[in-house]
Amino acid sequence: MKINCKGNLIDLATPKVMGILNVTPDSFFDGGVYSNKLDMLKQVETMLKSGATFIDIGGYSSRPNADDVMEAEELKRVIPVVELILKDFPETLISIDTFRSNVAQQSIEAGAALINDISAGKLDKNMLSTVGKLGVPYIMMHMKGNPKTMQQQTQYEDITKEVISYFGERIVAAHQAKINDIIIDPGFGFSKTRMQNFELLHQLELLQMTDKVILAGVSRKSMIYKTLNLTPENALNGTTALHMVALQKGAKILRVHDVKEAMECVTLFNQLKLN
Repeated sequence: MKINCKGNLIDLATPKVMGILNVTPDSFFDGGVYSNKLDMLKQVETMLKSGATFIDIGGYSSRPNADDVMEAEELKRVIPVVELILKDFPETLISIDTFRSNVAQQSIEAGAALINDISAGKLDKNMLSTVGKLGVPYIMMHMKGNPKTMQQQTQYEDITKEVISYFGERIVAAHQAKINDIIIDPGFGFSKTRMQNFELLHQLELLQMTDKVILAGVSRKSMIYKTLNLTPENALNGTTALHMVALQKGAKILRVHDVKEAMECVTLFNQLKLN
């Protein structure tokens, strides 16, 4: 299974790691940490040297109850960072975490390589057609509502079945928009209770019936730290444990805050497969 990023065919037979670079002041774990250019570049360099294939930049915090951010502010946060990274690390494959088509368009024009949309095109009617025209890979996530309302929308009869059905519909819409490379993200922590997150992870292999690349984003999330009665800062060990579960159940991309530890997990997983 391969995806085309700026002419580079990325082979996902071996799982890859996507490092997170939040340029928002209010993300749940690292909000406001990378507030100047030097800190951002140091973090990107660390993630790339640790083995990250992708760097995911987000200018709009999607944590529960996050404040809304105007499009102009999101662009002001994201575009200069894309340009900054590519100036120092021109080969970097940058993913843009946005649900806005204009932010997607301008980011790709600035040199980003793929779009990561928490809404799967549902919060901007122009997103799918924009991505189709841009010809870039598209990560679509499962969520109901938006970051302000999602945690009030956790009613499911069968969560895994409903997530698969959701992707079935969104994949058809994406194909109609001529999007070729589609990656699905089940959206751990988005419109799901803690127990629903674990149920979905337990049945993650069923999402392979979509025949799409699966991305897992569990890094330092509340399903880990609340279960262990910890803070996000102390949730790395739990994150690594669930990363191995996600890999064993078919995830091909891990979206993470801690690249080195995730890469160690991938290395051990690959070794398991050899025996």
